[in-house]
Amino acid sequence: MMTNDTSLKITFLGLGVMGFPMAGHLSSRYRVTVYNRSADKARLWLDTYTGEAANTPAAAVVDADIVFSCLGADEDVETVLTGTDGVLAAMKTGAILCDHTTTSAELARRMGQAALAKGIRFVDAPVSGGQKGAQDGVLTVMMGGREADCAALYPVLECYAKRAKRLGDIGAGQLTKMVNQICIAGLVQGLAEGIQFAKNAGLDAAEVVDVISKGAAQSWQMENRYQAMIDGEFDFGFAVEWMRKDLNYALAEGRRNNSHLPVTALVDQFYSEVEAMGGARWDTCSLVARLEKYSGK
Repeated sequence: MMTNDTSLKITFLGLGVMGFPMAGHLSSRYRVTVYNRSADKARLWLDTYTGEAANTPAAAVVDADIVFSCLGADEDVETVLTGTDGVLAAMKTGAILCDHTTTSAELARRMGQAALAKGIRFVDAPVSGGQKGAQDGVLTVMMGGREADCAALYPVLECYAKRAKRLGDIGAGQLTKMVNQICIAGLVQGLAEGIQFAKNAGLDAAEVVDVISKGAAQSWQMENRYQAMIDGEFDFGFAVEWMRKDLNYALAEGRRNNSHLPVTALVDQFYSEVEAMGGARWDTCSLVARLEKYSGK
């Protein structure tokens, strides 16, 4: 059972759709300082949760024992960590920097080296579970870093994670997230094709899913996204442009380690077509909209 620990000072950088509730869960147990590039979002967080806000990343991390970041992409992480008024210039020696952003493994290793050179412990820890998982506090965290550093984070991550596991040294968390996204890409495309096939065959797609979801076809995507595909409602969840960012990290890594990823590359192309339809911010289940466009439905 988790108990309050006001002796531990936590900083959370990045209050997007994931970071906002994640930092909120932390505030129920720890003293939390937040930073967000948009000050309005930080003020909204303070209206919702208990904590403090800082005007710069450096100011936010002073005296912090653990710093979490959940930002956008490689360039965002590098700017916040190493830029003017950046994190690494202000964190105290021995503190832990845990980056929840989904980035390239190369960026994680480089930031890890920069942190360790300053006596700061670093863990790359991308998450899976989406906005709802963050809100419900049931994310899965994939960690890369030294064993002792990851172990020190486990009790804190319990605030918003149902599972957190170290997969290897710095960079391993990001590589594991790439595997996660590779697997999801094929599943979502398969589900979209199945839903469209059911409709075109004159079947009740919802009843079909009710049956097959109890068998070998079952998946999280099926249980949580089939209705949105049937209804054509995509204005929520994990955005297509975010998925493309993640898949492109995986494809680039695959070229480096000689992995053949034909399905991943194909689904990324399909998502680029969804973007061209105006769906950059649609949920990833919008792959079905592309199929319906080409089938004339």
